[in-house]
Amino acid sequence: MRQSRRFEYKENIGKRELFSRIVSIYLHSPPDFFPTDGIGRPFEPKITRQTIARPRSVGRESGCQIVAVRAELGALGLGAKIGAARKQELFPILSRQISSEIGRRKLISYEGVAVPRQTAISLPHIEASGDDRLFVQRFSISYEFPVSFTRDVFSKTNPALAELIATRPAPAKNLVAFVVDEGVLREMPDLKRRISAYVDGWPGLSLACPVEVVAGGEASKNDPELLSRLQRCFVACGLDRHSYVVGVGGGAILDLVGYAAATTHRGLRHIRIPTTVLAQNDSGVGVKNGINAFGMKNMLGTFVPPNAVINDSAFIDVLPGRDKRAGMAEAVKVALIRDRAFFEWLEEKAEALSLFASEPLDKLIRHCALLHMRQIAHGGDPFERGSVRPLDFGHWAAHKLEVLSGYELRHGEAVAIGIALDTRYSVLAGLLPAGEDVRVYQLLKRLGFTLWHDACDTREGSGERILLKGLEEFREHLGGELTITLLSAIGTGVEVHSMDGQVIGDALDWLRVEAKT
Repeated sequence: MRQSRRFEYKENIGKRELFSRIVSIYLHSPPDFFPTDGIGRPFEPKITRQTIARPRSVGRESGCQIVAVRAELGALGLGAKIGAARKQELFPILSRQISSEIGRRKLISYEGVAVPRQTAISLPHIEASGDDRLFVQRFSISYEFPVSFTRDVFSKTNPALAELIATRPAPAKNLVAFVVDEGVLREMPDLKRRISAYVDGWPGLSLACPVEVVAGGEASKNDPELLSRLQRCFVACGLDRHSYVVGVGGGAILDLVGYAAATTHRGLRHIRIPTTVLAQNDSGVGVKNGINAFGMKNMLGTFVPPNAVINDSAFIDVLPGRDKRAGMAEAVKVALIRDRAFFEWLEEKAEALSLFASEPLDKLIRHCALLHMRQIAHGGDPFERGSVRPLDFGHWAAHKLEVLSGYELRHGEAVAIGIALDTRYSVLAGLLPAGEDVRVYQLLKRLGFTLWHDACDTREGSGERILLKGLEEFREHLGGELTITLLSAIGTGVEVHSMDGQVIGDALDWLRVEAKT
């Protein structure tokens, strides 16, 4: 009796991509790779819009599983090199490979169908004839990566990182390089040893080179030589596009490491292990990488999602209080534009959060991360091709304040000032009911933020505040029309395309007065 399996896919989960890979592998594979029905007649893959089918082969696993595994091997450039001599070597790893494929592709069911020999599927015929001179290339790529919340990621008993990296079948090793924030190492002096021991303890992993340590903070994004150093390191380590770079540190280090990985070999696989509140609840779960250049924040960078994000609460335990607090600004920001109930929860827990109580801080991080993930996935513009950036509420001023303060202000501290400024402006512009600015200001104060810095009042010779230049720099960074997110209510953002310099000045004067009371 001939048997096979049919795997049915959820809609819009990379069907075309997987089908095209399987077809390509089928057309380029040695004939003797595929098993027979027992009397010498080979069967070939049946590939339709919703079906990938192969008859049952000699061995424990079905032929269609071989097809799925071949699709994965084909992506590594190995498919055409595997013939009948190695067929039996594949059987022990088929279950693991197909399980990985099922998890990654969201395969949801299978059932038996009979499959006779099928005609080979060929690509559509094309011909460069006639007078046509304009052609449209169209394809789509589905992005998906896990965000894991765990504790003690480098404990030998924690499989989270190893399971994300160990994708190559034995005996192949998965090369991995680590870049660690120097500040994290100060708080965890044995971290390098623990990382090495962790990699040694998992048979599928291989440390490509000694753990690389770089100075953390915004200064790391201001040094172009540091970027070159990491790129040279990745090349010297022998990393390729199937190797992994793991960044361990705050948001600035993750930005730098992500950019270095994205621009080496046109893209190394990259895993983020954020170690600050701000990185765990905001930048670490995003899709952007970059460095500062030409006196401007994030002038050079890429939109490349990580392969995975692992948020380890143990790093938050040893984080200095100032950095714990700084990350809370992003939670206030996303609550103000998208989640009124979360804002009210922040008000309720403000005192406990100001003392860095672990339970509410853990919830703040997780909920804020989920809100950012939802906005990126469902906001309609994950790679910011347009001009609307709601997640940058309060940031036009914050980015400029960081530069004007000589990066004395942490990013989160500058964001808190930017939030207070734009909330006050929303009231003065008649968008937000009076009194809501005071409410937001008081929450930020209760969390422990200082909502004024002398950089807010730095002026040019003409007397104009230099901070106002941040608006034009923000527009240039986005391109197109200036678009700023303000507030129409707590939990509801509204986009505007201009801001009045005089009203901004009035809002800044208000902040200065409030800071003295």
